Amino acid sequence: MRWEIVLGLEIHTQLATKSKIFSGASTAYGAAPNSQACAVDLALPGVLPVLNKQAVEMAIRFGLAIGAELPLKSVFARKNYFYPDSPKGYQISQFELPVVSKGSIDILVEGDKKRIGITRAHLEEDAGKSLHEDFHGLSGIDLNRAGTPLLEIVSEPDMRSAAEAVAYAKAIHELVQFIGICDGNMQEGSFRVDVNVSVRRPGEPLGTRTELKNINSFRFIEKAIEYEVERHIEILESGGKIVQETRLYDAERDETRSMRSKEEANDYRYFPDPDLLPVLITPEQIEAVRLSLPELPTQLRERFVADYGLSDYDAQLLTGSRAMAAYFEALVKASATEAKICANWMTGDLAKALNKDGLDIAESPVSAQALGGLLQRISDNTISGKIAKQVFEAMWAGEGSADEVIAAKGLKQITDSGAIEKIVDDVLAANAGQVEAYKNGQDKLFGFFVGQVMKLSQGQANPTQVNQLLKQKLGQ
Repeated sequence: MRWEIVLGLEIHTQLATKSKIFSGASTAYGAAPNSQACAVDLALPGVLPVLNKQAVEMAIRFGLAIGAELPLKSVFARKNYFYPDSPKGYQISQFELPVVSKGSIDILVEGDKKRIGITRAHLEEDAGKSLHEDFHGLSGIDLNRAGTPLLEIVSEPDMRSAAEAVAYAKAIHELVQFIGICDGNMQEGSFRVDVNVSVRRPGEPLGTRTELKNINSFRFIEKAIEYEVERHIEILESGGKIVQETRLYDAERDETRSMRSKEEANDYRYFPDPDLLPVLITPEQIEAVRLSLPELPTQLRERFVADYGLSDYDAQLLTGSRAMAAYFEALVKASATEAKICANWMTGDLAKALNKDGLDIAESPVSAQALGGLLQRISDNTISGKIAKQVFEAMWAGEGSADEVIAAKGLKQITDSGAIEKIVDDVLAANAGQVEAYKNGQDKLFGFFVGQVMKLSQGQANPTQVNQLLKQKLGQ
């Protein structure tokens, strides 16, 4: 009898505020250790936390984007535990009354749509960081991150495969960047994923879960889940029991290892933080945030399919970021050509060039207007699609606009029927044996003749005219 995988994710999203959640210290990345930790972050005697209003607004922004319930009252609590990088001996978080509850997000896996429930999203402060570097066998503590605002997004255990978990993580990653609350940088720790893994026989109660902590890439999420699921099944099928614990994924060895036993909520002794008043928001504040929201990814996809006739797949690719979607719409306008052609260039040559140089769409050296100018020259038969790729490479290298590159390199397409006919005649005369073979039934040689004509014309002969003339000359 097969096993059913049950997965839930807890995603820690660093909010894009300039200062910390309870102090005015900077959240900028890369500063010297302990240079951005003020008295509040260090928990010095007598200091009091003051809530960052922008962090609350960003949480509301997320709640609206996932269609969540937004309680008008939420409460901060103290989560008590001792760890060297937590100066207070507790973390300020939310427990019974979070700022966001009960929402959902849709994911797409192999063409199938599935709705994943989101239990809650709560505000909390980040801890510092232990540094195990050149300290003569000792560890150091960097408290720059202490107090950095986080929105922890907790899903329902609705995912049943590693592919679904990755799709969900990517959907949240895309959304938080789209609505401007997080930069999504996984390498810098702005977006960290914990995965709760368990297996069960179909129809049975949930199995004992283990938590995979702080995974920082989508590929590692998939690999960590696959390893952990196999480990669970192997233990259970050999008659053993799963120990509820927190585990780390070792990417180099492609395995998980035990970190600590998994705590329950009562182990943390949550209680309302006496230094912070309950957070009260009004319907008017929620409506003001709603009006500031951009068009969401799902709305954009639906519009791209309806207005531009794109497939769901193309619409998904072109709405990966606000910058990507804006580039596409600007390209359609600038090129005055079919949306599908614009989509093909963006997901093909442009995407390839961006990936090769490690650039974001917003950093593209070829603007939407410039690429639109290139597509116009294909549309009006100034150049062929093949030559256009050569022109694009030159534009990418900074050699000018499409028109400038075409003029400088003499790439204008030959459309004079007399000139093309002469080239066709020359090719057929030089390949009499192949002509005879073609007429005797070797139809595949037609492509050979096209290739020879394009070679002789240095790729500048109009392909449509070449095909028409060859068919006439070969009696097809």
